[in-house]
Amino acid sequence: MTELPKLKDATLTLDGRVAWLTLDRHDVRNTLTGTGLIDDIETVCRWINGSDAVSALVITGAGSAFSAGGNLKAMKQEVNEVGDDFGRLAEIMRAGIQRIPLALQALEVPVVAAVNGPAIGAGCDLACMCDIRIASTAATFGETFVNVGLISGDGGAWYLPKIVGYQRAAELTFSGRLVKADEALALGLVLEVTEPEALLSRAGELAQMFASKPPITVRATKRLLKLAERAQLKDFLDQCAFFQALCFRTADHAEAVDAFIEKRAPRFRGR
Repeated sequence: MTELPKLKDATLTLDGRVAWLTLDRHDVRNTLTGTGLIDDIETVCRWINGSDAVSALVITGAGSAFSAGGNLKAMKQEVNEVGDDFGRLAEIMRAGIQRIPLALQALEVPVVAAVNGPAIGAGCDLACMCDIRIASTAATFGETFVNVGLISGDGGAWYLPKIVGYQRAAELTFSGRLVKADEALALGLVLEVTEPEALLSRAGELAQMFASKPPITVRATKRLLKLAERAQLKDFLDQCAFFQALCFRTADHAEAVDAFIEKRAPRFRGR
């Protein structure tokens, strides 16, 4: 049996090849700062990359919120303690909330955000860091940093334009307004909207579908999707050639071809 990592403020379960990470600080609406959730998310990403037992991850929130983002009370106390030491304040960001986008950017498997309720500030950014977002009708999204005199320190201005386009991202960020699930769907911020009771089953259905594919190929594909964000075409094609050569020599590729020819369901083993 696969041994799961120990977490502080989140729970982790494994259903087949799908890992389920639930942010479990409903008492503070799953804020990412002022809790152990930064450590937990980073731990899970590192564990998945080192495990061949997982092919997809679902992230959701316990209680009524997905994540309320930053804990303003904890942030105020921290800023007051540091004072005008701007270098120290910047280092706090790098050593804290910015570990989440770096961990998820390096994650090698597909990530589905099951957004069960408000995803506000850094919580909205966390959803945007995932490959796919499924929202409950109870979900709301808000790039609300400007409302409290801040910018998105965890990379929201990098993620959001890639999802909804620059003009709409600018409007959402400059206004700091909230977006309900139906508008989020129209904007392309989420892939689907479900009733609250159907959210987890739909997110799990998608994750299980991804996890049913050849594990080595899925991880290579995820790496290429992330590489495409920063690579020149020639360099990207060189990496495609390498990964394709690797895939050609896997047992799962041979099994997929044989299953296609024999008109049966393939049995992948991650080899």
